[in-house]
Amino acid sequence: MPETDDLLVELRDDGALWLTFNRPEVLNAFSEELFVALAERLEDAASDDAVRVVVLTGAGRAFSAGADISGPTAPERFDVRILDAANRVIRAVTNCPRPVVAAVNGVAAGVGCSTALAADIVVASESASFLLAFARIGLMPDGGSSATVAAAIGRARAMRMALLAEPLTAREAHDAGLVSHLSTVEEFPTLVDTIVRRLARGAPLAQAATKKAVNAATLAQLEPVLERERTDQTALLRTDDAAEGMRAFNEQRSPRFRGR
Repeated sequence: MPETDDLLVELRDDGALWLTFNRPEVLNAFSEELFVALAERLEDAASDDAVRVVVLTGAGRAFSAGADISGPTAPERFDVRILDAANRVIRAVTNCPRPVVAAVNGVAAGVGCSTALAADIVVASESASFLLAFARIGLMPDGGSSATVAAAIGRARAMRMALLAEPLTAREAHDAGLVSHLSTVEEFPTLVDTIVRRLARGAPLAQAATKKAVNAATLAQLEPVLERERTDQTALLRTDDAAEGMRAFNEQRSPRFRGR
C-alpha cells in the first residue's frame, strides 16, 4: 500500500475509518499519488470487518479543489493516468459495501465535487460550495459526475452546473437535493460525528444491501458514464483549448478558447 502524507488515515474505536485529504496548501487538490492511496484504502475497507463506515473529508478550509493542475507543466502532466486513478476512486466509493460519508467542510470543485457526490451521505458545512469547474478550463465533467449530479438534481440543473460552471452554495446544494445534510460551521463536526456513529451502529449486511439496491436504481449507467467520460476527456486533454484553459488558470486570467 502506498504511503503518503497527503492522505491521513485513522480508524477510530467506533469502526469509522476517517480518510482526510491532506494538501491544504493547494486546497487538497488531488495528485495521482493521493488518488491511488485513497482508492487502495477504500478497496481495503470493503473487506475489513473492523471498518463499519468510511468518512472522506479535507484538511484545512477545503474538501478538495479537484485535480492538481497547478504549475506550467500541467498540460503535459495531466493525462489519462489521472482519469484512471480518479475513476478507480469513484468505483471504490460506490462499490464499497460500507456506507461512505463525505464531510464537505469547504469547497468541493471538479473531481473533488465528483468524489463527494459519489458518497452515500453528503454532509455539507455552510462554508462548503460545489462546483463542476471543468468548463472553465476547456474540459468536461468526469469522475462519474455526469451520472451522479443528474441522478440527484435532474438534467436541467446538471446542465447548468456543467456548462456554466456556476458554484452552488451549501444551502443551494441542499435545497436542490444534491447533498443530504446541511449544518452551520459551528455544528458541523457534531453533526458529522452523530451521523457516523449512527451508521457505525447499524446492521452491516442491511446497509450493504440498501446501498447496492439504491445505486442499482439510480446509478445503473455509472459504469458506461465513467468509460464515456474517460474517452471524451482524453480527447479534450489533447486540445489547444484545454492547454489554454490550464495556462489561464495558472496565470489567473480568463481563457481564450478557439475551438481547437
